[in-house]
Amino acid sequence: MKNFVKGALAAGALALATPAFAQEIVVVSHGQANDAFWNVVKNGVEQAGKDVGVNVEYRAPETFDMVAMSQLIDAAVNQEPDGLIVSIPDADALGPSIERAVAAGIPVISINSGSDVSKDLGALLHVGQDEFDAGKAAGEELASMGGKAAICVNHEVGNVALDLRCAGFAEGFGGNVDVLPTSNDPTEIESKVSAALAANEAVDTVMALGASSAGEPTVAAVKASGRDVNVASFDLSANFLQSIADGDAAFAIDQQQYLQGYLSVNFMGLHAKYGLMPGGNVPSGPNLITQDKAAQVIELSSQGIR
Repeated sequence: MKNFVKGALAAGALALATPAFAQEIVVVSHGQANDAFWNVVKNGVEQAGKDVGVNVEYRAPETFDMVAMSQLIDAAVNQEPDGLIVSIPDADALGPSIERAVAAGIPVISINSGSDVSKDLGALLHVGQDEFDAGKAAGEELASMGGKAAICVNHEVGNVALDLRCAGFAEGFGGNVDVLPTSNDPTEIESKVSAALAANEAVDTVMALGASSAGEPTVAAVKASGRDVNVASFDLSANFLQSIADGDAAFAIDQQQYLQGYLSVNFMGLHAKYGLMPGGNVPSGPNLITQDKAAQVIELSSQGIR
């Protein structure tokens, strides 16, 4: 009997010492399973869940599919979590599902894309970068390097955030800019960039909108062409950073997507526990990663943090 009581007391003490995952948070993004960028976001989400002591689930459609994503948001609303975190690449398609969550009393934070519509849909705040301004900064930088004619490679047609990047880039660049629509298949992107370069000898600049998906195959296409073309990309990957370090690419625009995953879960967890929330949007970028900085970031990128 004494051993039974001691065991029960020990079990009770262990239960008290173990943090209870009372808060449930669901993250729904548009990131495809094969996109290294979103793996970094997910790493930030998972680490924040551990640090704040909340149970967090990360969900995303297998392809860029707004119908599937809206269904994932609806399923999360039916689950009645303590918080919902979403990316908003298409407000028209996802808005009704997000507004349903807000109407149900579920706190919502948006990340990555949707800074321009987040507040109107009822989200508490947005964690990310202003895509148009980031694109404009990239365009201005490439124009200062002598660029006159450019291609903007859009690997996710229909994603408003990428449209804004191209539009901002065109304004900042000021020269001739053609948008090259592709899928997110690196083989297709390399082929289409190669064809575009062959079709227009005036092109001296290529802006990619994702490092692993579009930036890396763009570098390969430019190197194969033998042309002197400046290549830049949004976001980071270990291979694209190496291209910057080697002088094969000009720079990358880092929106620090780990922060987008980490801070949104951190904020939502603190809100669920204590009612705390920052008073406005939180910019995670942009940061310009040039040759002098690239080598420092490669190791963190390979670890899934940058």
